[in-house]
Amino acid sequence: QVHLVESGGGSVQPGGSLRLRCVASGSIVSTNFMGWFRQAPGEQRELVAGISSGGNTDYNESVKGRFTISRDNAKNTVFLQMNSLKPEDTAVYYCNAILQQTDAGPIASYWGQGTQVTVAS
Repeated sequence: QVHLVESGGGSVQPGGSLRLRCVASGSIVSTNFMGWFRQAPGEQRELVAGISSGGNTDYNESVKGRFTISRDNAKNTVFLQMNSLKPEDTAVYYCNAILQQTDAGPIASYWGQGTQVTVAS
């Protein structure tokens, strides 16, 4: 069974930094995509950043130049370095992975439980 676990969230002042980590565990054959989504209270869940197994990245316009996504394919791990944090970055951040668990199995999307990021003075 695939299990995604996030860590690294917390509370910081505006301008501060956090580094999120997500580890996908299980009998994973390949991970096509890993990324981070976020959802603030009363808002839609939105893509923050995503990265393919080949290293292609995609960022929400609001975080470009401030956040950096990276991955370790061998360890099925994705990171999100968040710098120059703003109050509007406050949200629950969810890890997402699109992967194949077994050679004969389908490609499916998996979600972590989420980690809270709070940016306030």
